[in-house]
Amino acid sequence: MNAAILDSSAWIECLDDGPNTVHFRPILLKLSDLLVPTIILTEVRKVILKQRTRQQADVVTQAMCSGIIIPIGEEIAIAAADLFIKHKLPLADSLIYAVTLAHNATLWTQDDDFQTSRTSAISPKSRSAGVTPTSHKVLHHIPSIHFLNT
Repeated sequence: MNAAILDSSAWIECLDDGPNTVHFRPILLKLSDLLVPTIILTEVRKVILKQRTRQQADVVTQAMCSGIIIPIGEEIAIAAADLFIKHKLPLADSLIYAVTLAHNATLWTQDDDFQTSRTSAISPKSRSAGVTPTSHKVLHHIPSIHFLNT
């Protein structure tokens, strides 16, 4: 399997032990191989600091840093600006998508911005993901992106 990135929405889903955790857990269990763009580290820490304690934020941050930290350098920043304009993605999502493309990685996300972006056609894969239609969770696959809609 190629490199994997868990989007901020996926990290938060796992921390909250939400219903889609079952899809993200196998990726999270390979934490030392997981790519962690610094923008995702920032977004997750921000949410934890708003909703929980600083100590919990420190624990999660330390765990995330066990992955392969990917800084946002010049090449990623330039690519993100292009993706921002081309796909009308929010800036943070543009940075995440640029890192995903630069590392030929698979992005796991629940973020609606990736579903509605014009990155490519979206095709439902709910049956192959083991998600039942009645669960209101549909797994979509965009090349390099796995999208879970709650």
